[in-house]
Amino acid sequence: MTAPDEPRSAQPDVPPGLLLVNKPSGVTSHDVVGRVRAILGTRRVGHAGTLDPMATGLLVVAVGRATKLLGHLALAHKSYSATIRLGAATTTDDAEGEIIARTDASGIGYDAVRAVMAAFTGSIDQVPSSVSAVKVDGRRAYARVRAGEEVRLAPRRVQVSRFEATAPPRVPDGASEGALDVDVIVECSTGTYVRALARDLGAALGVGGHLTALRRRVVGPFDVADAVDIYPDGVPVRGEGRRPLPEGLAAVVRQAMLPVSVAARRAFPAREVDAAQAADLRHGRPLPAAGVDGTYAVFDADGELLALVTETGTSARPVFVWQAAG
Repeated sequence: MTAPDEPRSAQPDVPPGLLLVNKPSGVTSHDVVGRVRAILGTRRVGHAGTLDPMATGLLVVAVGRATKLLGHLALAHKSYSATIRLGAATTTDDAEGEIIARTDASGIGYDAVRAVMAAFTGSIDQVPSSVSAVKVDGRRAYARVRAGEEVRLAPRRVQVSRFEATAPPRVPDGASEGALDVDVIVECSTGTYVRALARDLGAALGVGGHLTALRRRVVGPFDVADAVDIYPDGVPVRGEGRRPLPEGLAAVVRQAMLPVSVAARRAFPAREVDAAQAADLRHGRPLPAAGVDGTYAVFDADGELLALVTETGTSARPVFVWQAAG
């Protein structure tokens, strides 16, 4: 973890909402949560979809009561840009691990890379990285690896809708002889490990591979282009102690927050109801079905979120009530 920030005094007027954060490299997702807590002066902060410390890009953060919404958000689709280094396999399938094998990859061509990538597109069975957050008998796989245990994870079915090289393989600056870097775009479902794609691409080409850079660009309906930088003063380093937050950062963050109703309208199909139906929803009562598949958001006449509902037969029943009666 990085050094903690000097917290602001409590701000009870912080409105609930989502914050799209552009995470820099070198901080954990938990560090980001701690930073937002310090900026806004509130403890009630959570996030969806962990990013490794090495990775950059979009992290969806919830503040206040909006943390209850996280588990319902449709965030299954994700998009990444990444760099895969061919010619070396590592213990962690990324650049933070130790190199365990080297093979000359200089003879690997663009056509060969693209042909193998096609085999990892669609519905595939993927073995997660051994240093992943997958639980093995109640304990995270990465914790078992750090304790010296050998971890064997079962393959899991994931969906990779796009795995493409954006340019021919290139010789990386400063890398060992025989290494090649491939810049890629990955679009996939939740639970897909881009590190594992790098590992498996290298293995299929017979030269080994690992991830050297990863940036998350899209999560569900949210894009990193709309994300805020909460580290304008740079990433704190371990051991430097607490330091004051930049002046004006709290105002920038509050301005960037998405109200819950705005976030819900982006993430779900929308339905507007009248005052009587709104009262029913506030009391947890069902509405007549509207013929909408899956979970959708219901809004009152003022455009404010009332609830999330799903339909069964002729009824639309709430699965999450935002505006409860009383």
